[in-house]
Amino acid sequence: MKRHLRLFLRYFAQYTKVRLAYKADFLIAFFSSMAATVLGFGFVLVLFSKIPRLQDWSFNEVMFLYGFSLIPLGFFNVVSWNLYDFGELYIIEGRFDRVLLRPVDTLFQVIFEKFRLESLQEVVTGLAVVTICLRRMHLALGVADYFWFALMVACGAVIYLAVFLILTAVSFWFEDRVGIVPPVFNMLNFGRYPLTIYNVFIQFLLSWIIPFGFASFYPTTHFLGRNTFAVYFHLVPVVAAGFSLLAIVVCNRGVVNYSSTGT
Repeated sequence: MKRHLRLFLRYFAQYTKVRLAYKADFLIAFFSSMAATVLGFGFVLVLFSKIPRLQDWSFNEVMFLYGFSLIPLGFFNVVSWNLYDFGELYIIEGRFDRVLLRPVDTLFQVIFEKFRLESLQEVVTGLAVVTICLRRMHLALGVADYFWFALMVACGAVIYLAVFLILTAVSFWFEDRVGIVPPVFNMLNFGRYPLTIYNVFIQFLLSWIIPFGFASFYPTTHFLGRNTFAVYFHLVPVVAAGFSLLAIVVCNRGVVNYSSTGT
């Protein structure tokens, strides 16, 4: 564990140096990412300019949920770069051979070989929006709430990572340049709004099949005083642990199934 932590810090420091060496490219990527985030909030503003409430959810509650969802998503996006192109770069082009030759865990290398540094703005923006919404709703967090908040953010990031690791591992069996990661990534937007506004099928899908609801919606219900979802709130760490274990098993099976390109 200590060795891998030390390697992570070195990976991150080295990649940061390389990324910041091209400052103009980094700034363009940063402001592009920021623009996408602002547009997302703009949609919520436009929506509530037409309606007073979204079912029984107020503007501040939806903004709190949207802001919270950005925090674990931002952490996930920082380390998710390789997952989108895994099938093409590592399987079809054979780069996974290089990964297998190194005396470091294969999954560790794939996740931390690249970083999307500009996505850290999502974390900062999310924290700022959450803080503003808490003040506007006159809600105060206790000491235990700060612990739960940090735990829910960590669990949310782990759930996102576990889900996309499972989808990425499918490339070991089905060699496809596009894969199934991009379509599922678009479903992340559903988790940024209250699940109760969707029909029963989508609620079930986002809770138990692709558990984005446990990464964003259910964690916020505790801080908003929505006691109806208390059971789901306390299940968030269980879901994160369960999908993490499943992701590790699937990835390990995929590595065993991998066959080199022979080039």
